[in-house]
Amino acid sequence: MDPSHLDPESKCPPDSTSLPDIEKPKVYPIRWLILALFVFFSASNAMQWIQYTIISNVIRDYYNVSTDWVNWTSLIYMILYIPFIFPGSYLLEKLGLRLAILIGIFGTCLGAWIKVASVDPCRFYIGFVGQSIVALSQVFVLSVPARLAAIWFGPDQVSSACSIGVFGNQIGVAAGFVIPPMIVTGGTISEVTMQLYILFIGVAILTSIILLLMLLFFKNAPPTPPSYAAQQQAEESVDFKQSLINLFKNRSFVLLLMAYGINVGVFYAISTLLSDIILRFYEGAEQDAGRIGLVITVAGMVGSVCCGYILDRSRKFKETTIVVYAFSLIGMLIFTFTLNKGLYVVYLVSGFLGFFMTGLLPVGFELGSELTYPEPEGTQAGLLNAASQVFGIGFTNMYSKLFYDNNDTWANISMCISLAVGLFMISCVSSKLRRQAAVTTEK
Repeated sequence: MDPSHLDPESKCPPDSTSLPDIEKPKVYPIRWLILALFVFFSASNAMQWIQYTIISNVIRDYYNVSTDWVNWTSLIYMILYIPFIFPGSYLLEKLGLRLAILIGIFGTCLGAWIKVASVDPCRFYIGFVGQSIVALSQVFVLSVPARLAAIWFGPDQVSSACSIGVFGNQIGVAAGFVIPPMIVTGGTISEVTMQLYILFIGVAILTSIILLLMLLFFKNAPPTPPSYAAQQQAEESVDFKQSLINLFKNRSFVLLLMAYGINVGVFYAISTLLSDIILRFYEGAEQDAGRIGLVITVAGMVGSVCCGYILDRSRKFKETTIVVYAFSLIGMLIFTFTLNKGLYVVYLVSGFLGFFMTGLLPVGFELGSELTYPEPEGTQAGLLNAASQVFGIGFTNMYSKLFYDNNDTWANISMCISLAVGLFMISCVSSKLRRQAAVTTEK
């Protein structure tokens, strides 16, 4: 909508008599069902990320493959995301929310069923193909929360909706930590075969149900946009290439891109090597390592929702990002120097670290939307996630080398230094919030 059509004194949207072609913004109760369906879809995809690596010893012995091959079932999520996020973001903008998400849930479901066919000691390659398809489908998951929130939710709920969308991914990661070890406990070849069948068929049936529900109930967009900002964005034609150029010309967004990638990359590195970190200090604590990973994830879920709620109430996007980022750095420093103080301390510190590191996810998405409006949310979110994967791969390799060649202290200090650099970058981001400026014209 052209802001010149607004009354500068009242700052109210034009009435229907002066501009009959513009409908009054409206939100619909079905938006919560749409969000819930996406949460289940996101969780079903994320729970398969560490489906193999969390039971690495059983998978390695059953399929007679190396640990590296088992780890690749997790790394493939990051590797495939980087090149395919650009066509994925393009399709999200061109095809619309419904069709893009249907492609994603179909791929997740297809990959899950292919893994059912891999239950045989000679069929690891089939399982890897299925895992790769699920990983590829992730491009229609990670970029969606900000986009879905903007399309379906009003200005006073958009940040909370985004955080709930991110929350779904964390639910899936938590389930991935807990469920496979409960079902696949090891034993003879025939026992492991039955256990894997139960695990894979259960996931395949779950994704099939979600696919059916998506086909029946998931809608592309509400009849009327939830805000004038969303209406203006919907009416503007999107040139994907020009949108990318605009994003990379935006200095504040580039700084956010780097800082966000550093934070999430550190989180990926710590999560990937968490078992080795814990076992270096506490022999025989394999189960504790898994539980600590669960604590990090669950604390992150709470952090995501709390941060989204705070953003909706305060509208302090840059300030909230700085505070959350600073506490992530503090948490990493405490984690570095308390690893040998007892398992109960590690549990507490890991929860603190997970709360703020994962809490930054929706905050980063929302700050990105504010800095880049009216560029599509899916495109900027896709770039943020791509940066996360790049830094995740780089930091995991760097941390691993320092951890094994030197010691855990140097590895953790390198992560602290990286977070300090990211915090400085965030402090240099502009305070100009473009989407909030557009929302202000509605009032």
